[in-house]
Amino acid sequence: MRKLIASTFVSLDGVMQAPGGPEEDPSGSFVFGGWTFSYWDEIMGRSMNGFDAKDRELVLGRRTYEIFEAHWPYQPVDDPIARTFNATRKYVASRTLEKLYWNNATLLRGDVISAVAALKAEPGQDLQIIGSGNLIQTLQGASLIDEYNVWTFPVVLGCGKRLFEAGAKPAALRLVASQTSTTGVVMSTYVPAGDVPLGSFAQTKPSAKEVERRAKLVRGAD
Repeated sequence: MRKLIASTFVSLDGVMQAPGGPEEDPSGSFVFGGWTFSYWDEIMGRSMNGFDAKDRELVLGRRTYEIFEAHWPYQPVDDPIARTFNATRKYVASRTLEKLYWNNATLLRGDVISAVAALKAEPGQDLQIIGSGNLIQTLQGASLIDEYNVWTFPVVLGCGKRLFEAGAKPAALRLVASQTSTTGVVMSTYVPAGDVPLGSFAQTKPSAKEVERRAKLVRGAD
């Protein structure tokens, strides 16, 4: 069984939309495209193994695929990331595309959850999702993602598409690696860790005031 790894850049409030430039994805009147640019440093450049698809095959949503297809085939031949992206196998989840023009790109037909589960069961390199927020949320809900490679940038955007939208499947994660850039970007790797563990710091015997407060909540009063 090969792993499925999700890699993404997010703001401190969880937005992942259009990190690379203003024209990348302005949908929903998003005006902060390119919000990662000013935070880049050498440490991040040396830590791109989670985003360069090296020794992995790509799984992409339709929007991210179209962004990549319009960019990477047109980069200089000596660009190492472009060489890897252009050469590796790419699987694209889309209900609207009928034909793909990027080298080694294949449409995932039918139910995407079943299709990705079947890919994971095949022998071969690990699978890498980059961007593709809607696809990540679908596959997270089906418990198909084995690792999250998340770079959190020290910026609050207040709007835009988020890594985990309302309705995401509740789940615990375990931090297995972390590094911080000179600009404050926290580069973290998480793996699933089962259900959300619950507990309480409340007193064993609540005060009369606490009992009153809880009763007020039950009544729906503010």
